[in-house]
Amino acid sequence: LSHPPLSLPPLFQEAQAKREAEERRRFPLEKRLMEHIIGQEGAINTVASAIRRKENGWYDEEHPLVFLFLGSSGIGKTELAKQVARYMHKDLKKGFIRMDMSEFQEKHEVAKFIGSPPGYVGHEEGGQLTKQLKAYPNAVVLFDEVDKAHPDVLTIMLQLFDEGRLTDGKGKTIECKDAIFIMTSNVASDDIAQHALQLRQEAQELSRRKLADNLDDVQKRDDVTISRQFKDAVIRPILKAHFRRDEFLGRINEIVYFLPFCPSELQQLVSKELNFWAKKAKQRHDITLLWDRPVLDLLAGGYNLHYGARSIKHEVERRVVNQLAAAYEQELLPKGCTLRLSVHSEDRGGAEGQEGLGQEGLGQGVPSLRLEVVGKDSTARTLDIRPPLSPDH
Repeated sequence: LSHPPLSLPPLFQEAQAKREAEERRRFPLEKRLMEHIIGQEGAINTVASAIRRKENGWYDEEHPLVFLFLGSSGIGKTELAKQVARYMHKDLKKGFIRMDMSEFQEKHEVAKFIGSPPGYVGHEEGGQLTKQLKAYPNAVVLFDEVDKAHPDVLTIMLQLFDEGRLTDGKGKTIECKDAIFIMTSNVASDDIAQHALQLRQEAQELSRRKLADNLDDVQKRDDVTISRQFKDAVIRPILKAHFRRDEFLGRINEIVYFLPFCPSELQQLVSKELNFWAKKAKQRHDITLLWDRPVLDLLAGGYNLHYGARSIKHEVERRVVNQLAAAYEQELLPKGCTLRLSVHSEDRGGAEGQEGLGQEGLGQGVPSLRLEVVGKDSTARTLDIRPPLSPDH
C-alpha cells in the first residue's frame, strides 16, 4: 500500500494473464488450428500440447521449443507453422521468420545465415537469420526443408537449440530462448505415407469384418496413429543416417508426423477449392456455381501423394476453371446465370446421365465434368464449349 504506483502494473499483468488463460480454456489451440488446417489431427494435437506446456509455465526455460515436421509436400507443414505464429503473435510480419534452407547448401553460405566475420564482404549487412532474430527474439522461426542445409549450418542450429542464443558475424550474442523453432523435412516422407495408408487399409478391413459380424464398435473415423515401434525402427535410423548427429536429433522436443489425406479430407479440400472459385465467379462475373457429391468424388481422384493439396488445386484448375474460362471467352455464359457442374460418363453409346454414380467409377465409360446452365424453371442445358479445350487430357 505504501507504493501504489508501483503495484498497479503487476496487478494489471495478473488480470491480463487471467483473461488470456480464460480465453485459452474457452477456445483451445487445437480448435483454432483445426479451423485453418484440413486433417492432421495428430500433428495438431502434438503441437498444441507442447505450446500449452510453454504457455502455462511447464517447460524448460533454458531451452527454446524445437519441432521437426515430417511428411510429404503440400500436406500442411508450413501452414501449421504459420498458424502457430499467428496464434502466438497475431502479426505474422513480426512473429514469423521463414528460412528456406535450400539457400544454405554450401559451406560458404554459413556467412549468409549468421553474417560475415570482420574484414569479409557483407560484414556490415549481418546474417539473414541473426538480423531477424535480433529484431524479434521470441518469433516462430521456420527452417523449411532443413534436410537440404549444409552440416556447418546444422552445427549453428544445434548451438541455437542447445543454448537458446546465437552469436552473429560481429561477435554479438542474440538471446532467443523464448523463440519457437520449427524445421520441416521431406526425409522419410514416402515411408510415413505408405505406413499410414497401410494402417488405414487395415482399419477399413477390420471395420468391414465388424460390420459383417454386426458388432457395434465399428470405427467410423479415418484417423490412424503412427506407432512408437515404427518411429524407432524405421524413422529414427533414416533421420540418423541423414543428419548424422545424435545430439542434433536429441535437441528436438517433438517430431511431428503429417499423414496423407484420407477420402473425407480430400472431399473437404475439393470443396474448399470449388468454394474459392465459386466466390470468384460471383464477385467477378455475377455467376452462381453449383455442384454435387459425384463432382467431389471425381476431382478427389486427382490426388497425388507426393504433391498433397497442390495436386487437388491443379486438378480443379485443369478440369473446372479451364472450362469456365473457355466458356466465358466464347460468350456462352449469360450475365447473372447459374452454372451447375455435373459428372457424365462417356462411352461408345454416347453420354450417359449421372444416375447411380459410385466412387469406383462410372460403368465402362470415362467420367468427365460438364458445365450446364440452369434455367429459372430448373431445366439444365449443357454448354457446347468448342475445342481446343480438352479438360480431361
